[in-house]
Amino acid sequence: MTSTNLWNVLRQISVNVCISVGMTLVVLMAGIDLSVGSILGLTAAICAGLLKNGLVFESMNLFVGFTVLGAILAAMLIGMALGLFNGWVITKFAIPPFVATLAMLTIARGLTMLYTEGIPISNLGPEFEFIGSGWILGIPVPVWISLIMVLIVVFLTNKTTFGRFIYAIGGNERAAFLSGISINKIKLTVYGIAGMMAAVGGVLVTSRLNSAQPNAGMSYELDSIAAVVIGGTSLSGGVGTVTGTVIGAVIIGVLNNGLVLLDVSPFWQQVVKGIVILLAVIIDKMNQKNK
Repeated sequence: MTSTNLWNVLRQISVNVCISVGMTLVVLMAGIDLSVGSILGLTAAICAGLLKNGLVFESMNLFVGFTVLGAILAAMLIGMALGLFNGWVITKFAIPPFVATLAMLTIARGLTMLYTEGIPISNLGPEFEFIGSGWILGIPVPVWISLIMVLIVVFLTNKTTFGRFIYAIGGNERAAFLSGISINKIKLTVYGIAGMMAAVGGVLVTSRLNSAQPNAGMSYELDSIAAVVIGGTSLSGGVGTVTGTVIGAVIIGVLNNGLVLLDVSPFWQQVVKGIVILLAVIIDKMNQKNK
């Protein structure tokens, strides 16, 4: 319960919070996105690569350098593009989200390995490192960034027509369609947001380590789904809140931290996390039956 450890927990869960608020929108539509961890890894690598090496066009003998802000914006745009591609495949070809995003998981992970050649991209500079390790007004920068992401998505879900459409699609897609809601456009937008949020998480991970790891983001999709489910969002869609997801992410973060401090084997940590997710899903199903 020391302040140092609590700040450390909040800094660690900031990444999962960013990913999970995007995942919440997807699950609210009764969808799923298994690719967020791989998108995080790919966009993190690209951000680091652009920041350190820039872009080289040998045919034109042209070099384009990137500032910290430019590299971050490029990573976010690529994350959004990958998310939009997920949404396009799902809506255009009526492929189940599980299958489409599972394919993207593999594609993005392979592209990350190709881009990095399996070698970390390190020493990205103090300005970039400040994003993951710095403090503003006594609070870690990643906490501020995750808070901003949460507030944006809370506003979208609670105060906009777009947010109401998401709940409507998750509650009854057929009824939403008959009501005149452009379901495909909403799905495209939501998956695009989820991809962009994964990219933000990638920036936080990379800046905290001051290095982009080829295997970054592995299993992050499971942690984000766990946070969403534990936070009370129904996998059947239409029910849930972003604030609940944040609470779910905090529970997972504290659980992970406590197990580490208790020197519990990493293998048992996975077992405990799986049991917690299973219990959350069982409770969700029981609540649905009672309704």
